[in-house]
Amino acid sequence: MSEIHEECGVIAIYHLPSGPESPLVPSQGREEVSRLAARMLLDLQNRGQLAAGVSTYNPNRKQLLATYKELGTVAEAFHQSHPDQYARLMDELAGRAAIGHVRYAAENQRDRNYAHPFERSHIKKNKWFSFAFNGSLCNYEVLKQQLLKDENYCFARDADSEVFLHFLCGAVKEHGSDLLSVCQETTKTFDGGYALVFLNALGEMFVARDPRGIKPMCYAFDGSLFAAASESVALFNLGFASEDIKDVPPGAIVIVTPDKGVEIKQFADSPRTAFCFFEWVYFANAASVMEGKSVYLARKKLGEALARLEDVPIDENSIVVPVPDTSKAAADGMAYALGVPCLEGLMRNRYTGRTFIEGGETRKRKAETKYTPLPQVLEGKRVFLVDDSIVRSTTMRVLIERLRDVGHAKEVHVRIPCPPIMGPCFYGSDMSTYSELFATSHMVRNYGVEGVNCCEDLTTKWTFTPEIAVEMAKELGCDTVRFLPMQDVSDAIGIEPLWLCRACVTHENPTEWGCKLSDSALEKFRNSLKVVQTK
Repeated sequence: MSEIHEECGVIAIYHLPSGPESPLVPSQGREEVSRLAARMLLDLQNRGQLAAGVSTYNPNRKQLLATYKELGTVAEAFHQSHPDQYARLMDELAGRAAIGHVRYAAENQRDRNYAHPFERSHIKKNKWFSFAFNGSLCNYEVLKQQLLKDENYCFARDADSEVFLHFLCGAVKEHGSDLLSVCQETTKTFDGGYALVFLNALGEMFVARDPRGIKPMCYAFDGSLFAAASESVALFNLGFASEDIKDVPPGAIVIVTPDKGVEIKQFADSPRTAFCFFEWVYFANAASVMEGKSVYLARKKLGEALARLEDVPIDENSIVVPVPDTSKAAADGMAYALGVPCLEGLMRNRYTGRTFIEGGETRKRKAETKYTPLPQVLEGKRVFLVDDSIVRSTTMRVLIERLRDVGHAKEVHVRIPCPPIMGPCFYGSDMSTYSELFATSHMVRNYGVEGVNCCEDLTTKWTFTPEIAVEMAKELGCDTVRFLPMQDVSDAIGIEPLWLCRACVTHENPTEWGCKLSDSALEKFRNSLKVVQTK
């Protein structure tokens, strides 16, 4: 499923100067653990393919902090297919500490100036720092206007990274190397979801996670080597034991300094969590574990839940087909529970590259190029097509059409292991506006938008009925379509709905400004519908 993207992933790594050398360091030794940063970013490539970058710290280098970032995948940005260039780059960036970032971005922010990390140079070491983050500030525009009241402030780019930078500068000026106070001062007015990594020219680092835990962040420490990442797979593949990998608690900061080592403190209260449920459904690497819950096993259970709801007759011509790649675990779980084969009737073309389809071509053409149906697998079959979600529905329509016309499938039954997407995300995921959402268009058609409040459970007013499912199937061109209820998703993950962020499916935004943005977006949608109705 390619219509929704997580926008970033972050990493941090630090080998303390004292104590024994970690067995996980590269062959070049403890002073060059920065070489592991690119490897960690590769494990987060699923979270962003537009740009990649690192900042490294080396006390024996004149340039104490060095930052490198480029557009492209990790392999492209770091020239990994050109060994000589890659080796020179690693030599130049060598250091005992590093932070890094992979990025996905909206259309209007696709240039190198928006790539992370951001370095702020200064003659004083504690004021010379670099930072990167994953997430989004819901009150970005308010904070921006607050800053611009002072004519000495200006914004070089229209992004919340600028707000982070300005507030970090002010906090560092006031609190120096007191990193707990720096984090508290920086984030005290922030509303949103974020995972933040910070490194200064004194060799002081911190990793912080928003008070709701909306964005994932985990860490590990073996007594000498500290590492943190958006997903556990990046730490596990470094060599850390799974039992040593821990989630950063919501509202917590992990401080790493040469003299005090690793300290974990609370920088903000966490009244309730709001872990993004979509991490388990789609965003995260299947090999990751989040909040102690396996992503792979959650997806497998989602498929099993779909099987329990199945009412279409099963026979020898029935097969389950996943849309590559992230729906494979759910499809396997569903097929096993139903006692039917799970076959790859759709092959993903992994070699088209990001630039194979030019920007002016349509989403329909991109989907046609990305997937190839196999008539040898599909012909005459009753196909249960499993995909992570339906956002705009463009990709799904193309897939169904090609399953029938090219694959010669007899029937196509679409099965989605999550509820219908009915609202945008304001916490750092690239999700559509109300007007573009497939499920929303059907709900509006059946229920209207009057009386809808974005901070209450919208599913109590917009009820998904069998009749609406029939309408959706007809529009998509499939025989039937089914979504998984939120409680089933919660059960599969192993976390109660109350502790998950479900804003995109219920409109219950977990923060004040998330609610305000959602209300504003819904009001614009209402007004656009009125304009259409008057024409």
